[in-house]
Amino acid sequence: MEPLNVLMVGTGEYTTGFVGTGASGSDKKVGVVGLSMFDLRRRGKVGKLGMVGVNGTKFPAIRDHLHNNITLAYNNLDTSFESFPADHAKDPDAFRAAIDRLGPGDAITIFTPDTTHYPIALYAIERGIHVMITKPAVKLLEHHVALLEAAEKHGVYVYVEHHKRYDPAYSDAKFRAKKLGDFNYFYSYMSQPKSQLETFKAWAGVDSDISYYLNSHHVDICDSMVSQLGYVPAKVSASASTGTAAGLGCVAGTEDTISLLVHWEKPADPSKHATGVYTASWTAPQRAGVHSNQYFHYLASGGELRIDQAKRGYDVADDAAGQLMWYNPFYMRYAPDEDGNFNGQSGYGYVSMEKFVDGCRAVNAGTLKPADLDAKGLPTLRNTIATTAILEAGRRSLDEHREVRIEKTDGTWKLI
Repeated sequence: MEPLNVLMVGTGEYTTGFVGTGASGSDKKVGVVGLSMFDLRRRGKVGKLGMVGVNGTKFPAIRDHLHNNITLAYNNLDTSFESFPADHAKDPDAFRAAIDRLGPGDAITIFTPDTTHYPIALYAIERGIHVMITKPAVKLLEHHVALLEAAEKHGVYVYVEHHKRYDPAYSDAKFRAKKLGDFNYFYSYMSQPKSQLETFKAWAGVDSDISYYLNSHHVDICDSMVSQLGYVPAKVSASASTGTAAGLGCVAGTEDTISLLVHWEKPADPSKHATGVYTASWTAPQRAGVHSNQYFHYLASGGELRIDQAKRGYDVADDAAGQLMWYNPFYMRYAPDEDGNFNGQSGYGYVSMEKFVDGCRAVNAGTLKPADLDAKGLPTLRNTIATTAILEAGRRSLDEHREVRIEKTDGTWKLI
């Protein structure tokens, strides 16, 4: 199959590891998207690479950052890319000119603020471009449906980057859940330290919230586990705490922690109901020792599953850190191999990127259709619509101070 040309939309932490004037202070100091794409190009799966942002004056510093932290770290790995806009320019619509340089069958990755996902994705889809969108795919159910219809019309593959599906423990839990009987209860918690708000405060509480940002992980995991058992979300109510984020410079009213209470039903058996509670926070302690605290409890009629992916049995004592730390090499493994090459191909962050690239190449080669990728259970637009419905319902519940119902009739979803 031919290599896939990829345009990376967004220049921030998840793409490059670069924030402000230097490397991120999180566990993604060299990014995920860019590093994965550079290595996939080394392996022959990716061809031309581009990157587009709003502020072109950042690109010289980004190139230096990538050279110093990737090229020199991984056996002279090529980190070159074509950039948009020009290094002296600023252009919030630069993505249009960059996408116009692509051809049908090429691809883009979208790692930008949530409210920009829909217009960027739609512009690409209408030009026959395959699309990867970071979670959440979009904020509104109507936008999710519109993208799905456009993707089917133009025959392109649209993939939502729910990388937790490839976490070995989570994927094993999904497999085991099929044998544990009817769904009964799910509880999840995911958090990041307050320091992340320094990176996010330009959009936190303005364009999006902590539920869209972090609850999206476990809502999707739960849906992928219970939809295979015939369950669908029926109603959502949300609760939030405030005060800390606003005190750290976010706009007044920015939620610190959001919990979603979701009622699930089994249409094939109206006597079966279940409850899901999903909590996310970006005001966790600075010295918690982990970048993301993350765990869930799944209860079914024939058993239960508990996963705690915060510490993973890997403790690091480092005087420079001033405390005990717990890293996650299962997500992105940054240690090189014996030849000095990047060696993180088995990390579930990388696996997610490669799944998208492989799917695009298969569609381009005619060996698969986008519908075939839906049938594989991958996090495609069609397979993530319930997640969008739940997240929007949660936001509306907070804004309107009421419970929001989700209805699915003959394949059509709507919020009431």
